[in-house]
Amino acid sequence: MSNALDEIVTLIAPLNRKGVAVTPSTTFATDLEWDSLTVMDFVAEMEDHFDIIIPLNLLPDLETVGQVADAVNGLIEKKNG
Repeated sequence: MSNALDEIVTLIAPLNRKGVAVTPSTTFATDLEWDSLTVMDFVAEMEDHFDIIIPLNLLPDLETVGQVADAVNGLIEKKNG
């Protein structure tokens, strides 16, 4: 389990309108049924929370909460050197 996972799950909560149980395998498009505007709001929230920049070209490869947590952990490690 990643370091950022719990914080990401907390950030998802206000946007989880379906009340889906969020796990590392939860998908944004299918399980949470997020549209692109919700995804962009979430990306902005994560960038502010973790003080990172998430490259837009990375987003199409991130389908699950676990994949996002792994990417965020990598960006945090890169930022901290």
